[in-house]
Amino acid sequence: MVLGTTVPLSGANKRSGIDSKNGYELAIRRINERGGVDIDGKRYRLTVRYYDDSSDPLRAQELTDRLIRKDGVKFILGPYHAGQNRAVLTTVERNRLPMIDAHSVAREQESRRNNYAFAIAASPDQYFTSALEIAAAFSKKLGKAANDLRIGMATQDDAFSRQVRAGVLSDVRRLGIACIIDDQLPENFADMSATLDKVKALKPDMFLVSGHESTAMSAVSQIEESGASVPMVAVTHCQTARLTQAKPKSSAFVFCPVQWDRAAQHEGDLFGTGENFARLFEKAYGYEPSSVSAQAAAAVYVFADAFARAQSLEPEKVRDAISATDLQTFFGPVKFNAQGVNSEKSVMLTQIIDGEYVLVAPGNWAGRDPVIPRPSR
Repeated sequence: MVLGTTVPLSGANKRSGIDSKNGYELAIRRINERGGVDIDGKRYRLTVRYYDDSSDPLRAQELTDRLIRKDGVKFILGPYHAGQNRAVLTTVERNRLPMIDAHSVAREQESRRNNYAFAIAASPDQYFTSALEIAAAFSKKLGKAANDLRIGMATQDDAFSRQVRAGVLSDVRRLGIACIIDDQLPENFADMSATLDKVKALKPDMFLVSGHESTAMSAVSQIEESGASVPMVAVTHCQTARLTQAKPKSSAFVFCPVQWDRAAQHEGDLFGTGENFARLFEKAYGYEPSSVSAQAAAAVYVFADAFARAQSLEPEKVRDAISATDLQTFFGPVKFNAQGVNSEKSVMLTQIIDGEYVLVAPGNWAGRDPVIPRPSR
């Protein structure tokens, strides 16, 4: 039973590609060790065929077409990048083959009724919701009422971050918070000094930065180097950038939105708890899993569950089974709406405290209260 996917094993998103591949492989190993998938009395083992898309959307589309047309793969695991997701979406729907995407939700997928593509992750417009809600809840620690808070935002000009930005603008309207800086950064930017000059002049209570691994690295370094003093800083892709290892000083007390955390209390049949998944991953690969790895493992889990319920390897029957998914997993609940988006999933929030990612939202699973404001260094 062959799944096919492209992963960025080279290029800008290489770290996330490796994390994805390891997550896929751990889930496959776990499923196969438990006997694979039983379809009409016959046991099937899972395997994945990988191609390196070099973090290039057009390459991802070409390789997905190759998986389908040359390799005969009928079941697709979606690519890593939101821009790649958009490119591949048309290919899988044209070929009427089901795709489960571990990492992103294309805007086209959200805005129409879906036929073949399904995304297990929460949509990017939720990424900073918890950070903004925490700022409002703890505004007294910033010496202000919630509706007097002011935020600044810098978002990379790519498909993922454009959706993040849209979510922030919606959230600040809902919460009555003023957005006083709204800068879009070029993809693969190296310098955000112009934005940080605004931060120093206007002094927002919170500064939000969205991009990918290199963006996170650049952002925390340049915020520190610029001398910009911001009470709250939140950045996407902290884990995949390995900020706690690479930038231990400049990343201290940064808020990091995540799709999954080992401390969350979700549980499912394949791995048990998130903590158990993390321990199995660490044993297999020698490092702590990021949310990217957990998302990848969960996507394989959803495919295996759909195969078992469909009792068939016919793509249309498997597609129907995926659309009817209602599954509890270590990653969180999975249930798809008419657009193929996981309507049960929300983004969690961690904060880097003493070199660790500490879960601070949702509050009922929080390891401790957030540290606000960010201590001066």
